[in-house]
Amino acid sequence: MIYTLTLNPSVDYIIELSEVNLGELNRTEHTSKFAGGKGINVSKVLQRMGVESKALGFVGGFTGDYIKNQLKHEAIHTDFVQVEEDTRINVKVKAADETELNAAGPTISAEKLAELKEKISKLNSEDLLVLAGSIPSTLPANTYEELVKICSENKVSFVVDAEGELLQKVLPYNPFLIKPNHHELGDLFDTTITSAEDVIPYGKKLLELGAQNVIVSLAGDGAVFINQHETIISTVPKGEVKSSVGAGDSMVAGFLAKYKETQDLKEAFRYSIASGSATAFSIGLCTKENVESLLPQVVLK
Repeated sequence: MIYTLTLNPSVDYIIELSEVNLGELNRTEHTSKFAGGKGINVSKVLQRMGVESKALGFVGGFTGDYIKNQLKHEAIHTDFVQVEEDTRINVKVKAADETELNAAGPTISAEKLAELKEKISKLNSEDLLVLAGSIPSTLPANTYEELVKICSENKVSFVVDAEGELLQKVLPYNPFLIKPNHHELGDLFDTTITSAEDVIPYGKKLLELGAQNVIVSLAGDGAVFINQHETIISTVPKGEVKSSVGAGDSMVAGFLAKYKETQDLKEAFRYSIASGSATAFSIGLCTKENVESLLPQVVLK
């Protein structure tokens, strides 16, 4: 089973209107809401590709119930830890400019963290855990380290989609896959990366630090896949970018879905690129049909 972990999920409330007049009454033109969070996005895309997963994390209150009900409606398995305070609501205002108002999230006690660790300790060598996104402020900064240490001890493969120190500290535990973008990779090594060729030496350093497979995305300029056996540079499909939200999560899901099916890392990388692009070209997350329509445009070398 693939498990996805979202430590600080949200109900994302989207408000659309032509313009925002601060200090005045504004009337919306369209609103929508959905269960948000990077790990939850991975589970949603996996489901659309016919791959089962189980969503883990912390939820609470009426907003937590909304998330559980929405995922149940989408036939996604869940095993959340219930906390006392409400899951946060993030407000995204789409007008001439896009503005986001993200809440801090509920307090998570040491007892609730221990409950999550207990769930993860039951995973085995046939499972895979995706750790995606930030760590809530009420949890220890080394939470990811503690969780991947449990995975390492139980021979559970894991994927980490995080940045900065969070990513750096899990590398010694040999993640199956990491997926920084070129800005995040540059920040890790205090440099500026502008091309696929720039990526390669620093991607290889990530392998030396412990990663098994590395994908580095360069937005419209392509992507690079690196492991101990090969380095592959990919083009990305052409299209109108409507929203970048969830594109990175879709890359992770696309990679895992195709790798689970074929055990072919190169084909998984190609599918990953098409998945990220399909989401970027959509309002919302990609569908399997959209992904496969873009595959011919993904050229590997």
